[in-house]
Amino acid sequence: MVIESCVSASYRNFVELEALPMVALSNYFNLEEITTARKISAALINVSGRQRMLSQKTAFFCLRLVSSRQPAEKKQLRADLLETIDLMEKSHYSLINSDSSSNLLNPPSPAVKAMYFEAPLYLDKQVCEYIDRIRALVQIPDAELNQDNPHLLYIVEAASGGLLEAFDAVVTQYQHESEIEQLEMDLKQVELYQESCAATAASEAQAAELDRALCELKQTQAQLLHSEKMSSLGELMASIVHEINNPVSFIYGNLSHAEVYTQDLLHILRLYQEQYPNPCQEIQEQIEDVELDFLVEDLPKVMSAMQMGSDRIREIVKSMQNFSRTDNSNMMMCDLHNSIDSTMLILRNRLNSRKTGPHIEVVKEYGKLPLVECYAGQLNQVFMNLISNAIDALDEVAENRQDGLFRISIRTELAAFDRVIVRIADSGSGITPQVKERMFEQFFTTKKIGKGTGLGLSIVYKILVENHRGMLWCESEPGKGTEFVIELPVRQT
Repeated sequence: MVIESCVSASYRNFVELEALPMVALSNYFNLEEITTARKISAALINVSGRQRMLSQKTAFFCLRLVSSRQPAEKKQLRADLLETIDLMEKSHYSLINSDSSSNLLNPPSPAVKAMYFEAPLYLDKQVCEYIDRIRALVQIPDAELNQDNPHLLYIVEAASGGLLEAFDAVVTQYQHESEIEQLEMDLKQVELYQESCAATAASEAQAAELDRALCELKQTQAQLLHSEKMSSLGELMASIVHEINNPVSFIYGNLSHAEVYTQDLLHILRLYQEQYPNPCQEIQEQIEDVELDFLVEDLPKVMSAMQMGSDRIREIVKSMQNFSRTDNSNMMMCDLHNSIDSTMLILRNRLNSRKTGPHIEVVKEYGKLPLVECYAGQLNQVFMNLISNAIDALDEVAENRQDGLFRISIRTELAAFDRVIVRIADSGSGITPQVKERMFEQFFTTKKIGKGTGLGLSIVYKILVENHRGMLWCESEPGKGTEFVIELPVRQT
């Protein structure tokens, strides 16, 4: 075809133009600009390709409009055609004017502009004529539509001939310009990479020094954090115990008197009922209003429940007193079972709460242990960390399955005359060998961000091994749970 040879020759002339809109290499100073430029080039190619597709789509719709015998289908096709050419017109406007709403932030190159407004393509004129012809065809009544309609013949010929070839030429030109642009950007990336390698080499010595300083800082931070945590925890619990103990003691001391008084009053009431079985109308109405029979039956139960509640509060206060012992200057003789029970009492809400986690069964197998010479507050911290880790492991399992056995087992035994052993095990998912190798490292954690600092096990290890001349090891396999074993001397001397 003549038009095909003209288009090909014109396109070769455009490609050879020196005034292509290439952004100078010196303008690309960072990867962000490079990425933005590539996005712009991709957008230009996509919109040009969409124009080509829309021209084919509208031609197909026009053929269906003329050939259809269904009025409803013709009506829908007219609406589809108007919508499609409206989109085609907007895309055409965006390409010419660099519409920012379409991510077209740079104007077309001189070569592309020539293809739109100069011979031999006159693409702008072709697109406008093509759109006008479709609008004219849409306005023709159904009865006058036929396959010899001049508008239809023009649309079909343009969509498969000159207009299609012009769109192909524009898309190819955009691709060619994008390849040149990306080649220059790739060269700049090589330069940037070389500069980054040089900067990396220059900073390696400084990074090594910073790593050493950071390691020392982490160790110091861990010690300070542990000391501050223990001190704050002890002060907080001591303050809470002090504030609660007096009113609780007052309530507890008076409940026994209140129970006696209640029984006396109920006894007198029963005597009145026996001696005066027929009270006056006003008293009879009041008895019915207050449901006296139920009150007499329920009041002792209320008093008993209050007594049980006050006993429970006294147990909690006592456990908090035991747990809050933070005197690390002198060792004392400690009952490990009391320490474990105090810790379990403090963690009871996590063990039995359905809202925050699964219901966890705690199995205690206490052997007969002597008193152990230790820093009581530090051992409380050990039990708190290990049992909390066991609860976390079971919570993680419960996220994937709601049924099954969620159990923590605590077993104590006298290993030898002067050594005691405490085993704390859970029925969680276990630990991999890779994690076991690093589990006692400072700041190493497998928990999610915000749930773990990586200090718990390292502090536990330091307390047991360095401060108490004890031992700590872990026995675990994936899928079979985890058990931490503590071994301590009965006497430190």
